[in-house]
Amino acid sequence: MEVINENGSSVTPQENKKLVAGLLGILLGGLGIHKFVLGYTKEGIIQIIITLFTCGFGSIIGLIEGIIYLTKSDEEFMQTYQVNQRPWF
Repeated sequence: MEVINENGSSVTPQENKKLVAGLLGILLGGLGIHKFVLGYTKEGIIQIIITLFTCGFGSIIGLIEGIIYLTKSDEEFMQTYQVNQRPWF
């Protein structure tokens, strides 16, 4: 099954990165690695800057996002973060 996102590019279910992004968000959320895995480069850099300016407290955003990623169903995660490309929460 192939899904077309808003940008006109296709996303296949094999590209569902829910588990990887969720675990990285929980473990290394402050570094924004979970954003880079999902293809959100600009948001990943913003996450790093937030964490640096808040002396590490910004990493709570990554923790929250990791938990949100893992609690969504596979279909809901794919539709929200890979097809519609919603970068935050």
